Amino acid sequence: MKEILHKVINFINLHTGEEDRLKVLENVKANISFRGSNFWILACAIVVASVGLNVNSTAVVIGAMLISPLMGPIVGAGFGLGIYDFNLLKKALKNLLIATIVGLVVSTFYFYLSPFKETQSELLSRTSPNIYDIFIAFFGGLVGVIAITRVEKGNPIPGVAIATALMPPLCTAGYGLAIGNYSYFFGAIYLYVINCVFICIATFLIVKYLKYPSAKQIDESKEKKVKYAMTSLILVMIIPSVYFAYILIQEKKYNQKIELFISDEFTAKGYTILYKKIKTNVSPKNIELVFLAKKTSDDELKVLNKRLKTYGVENTELKIRQDTTDIKKYISNQINFEKATINKKDLTILELEKQIKRNNYNNAVILAEAKIIFPEIENLAISNHIYDENTEKAQVIPVLVYKSKSELNRASKTKFVLWLQQRLSKEKVEVYRQI
Repeated sequence: MKEILHKVINFINLHTGEEDRLKVLENVKANISFRGSNFWILACAIVVASVGLNVNSTAVVIGAMLISPLMGPIVGAGFGLGIYDFNLLKKALKNLLIATIVGLVVSTFYFYLSPFKETQSELLSRTSPNIYDIFIAFFGGLVGVIAITRVEKGNPIPGVAIATALMPPLCTAGYGLAIGNYSYFFGAIYLYVINCVFICIATFLIVKYLKYPSAKQIDESKEKKVKYAMTSLILVMIIPSVYFAYILIQEKKYNQKIELFISDEFTAKGYTILYKKIKTNVSPKNIELVFLAKKTSDDELKVLNKRLKTYGVENTELKIRQDTTDIKKYISNQINFEKATINKKDLTILELEKQIKRNNYNNAVILAEAKIIFPEIENLAISNHIYDENTEKAQVIPVLVYKSKSELNRASKTKFVLWLQQRLSKEKVEVYRQI
């Protein structure tokens, strides 16, 4: 049993494959300063991250994470605390502050000048940190520090840079300042601070676990002060993030109930939903829907609003937009028409379907009038048809099929078409002879 336990301990022992400690400290100290190449790399990473967030490109944002040198001073601060080298700690924190200020200034300037001020999903996702971001920062930081202390660095460092994501929240804070939205600014800065603090704490714990020698001896009271300060900092970071996590969980539960309601009451019954928007920042909350063809009476809407409560959805009002003109006006006012779920093609089809339904040609009257001018026509039928369906060029054209012993000659047919256009008040009419 002891032998098995010994093998297990050796298997998970972090001292195996450890790099020379003096070399590790030299590398850590070398990556703290933002001078020369590090400064230019930082500036470029800020611009790349800002552009990626601005155009909502995940790939570009990931690229900025990989080239960002922000991990250097954070790890340096963790090492400074772990070995009680307060000069190293001060230098690391000073450089981190400089990098943070530079990041805020450059990103704010970029977003202020950028013509695109729309809040993209990449930006929005970094304005509401929660407890899960703490887990990511802490365990990502552990992986990063462990890799730094290894002889074989392996490939965890790029993954840590992506997971902990220091640059995007800093640039998002700059975006908040540029558009004057301070809730975005404080949310993004809070996420940035969470990442910095918990990477630093992870570094501190690994340094203590690996028993790096102290830079200088300090008395027990000072050591306790460091521990108390770190404990207080952890609590300050964790408590608000737990609250945000609770809000996130409640929001997801609410959205799941809404989706179940929409699925049961509409989708499962074959109704096509063109547009859906859920507003949770108003009271009562709103669910706004647009259907392709379904019409809902006021009584039906009242019943549906009552049924919301059976799904556990409280303080919520269902609204259904039904008039085509109203839909167009509403969409153009509320969202970018190009990116809306309902688009120009859908609206065109909706209009065409209405025209098809207004297919109220009186074939008998038209036949009687046509026979006066064109006696050879024995019978006819006219109906609306959609051409170029499912495209933005879709149009409804009346199609007339006539019956006669012989086909109309070119002159008579041209005259017949012109007469029909005038008679039906249509710019275009298709005419065919029944064979």
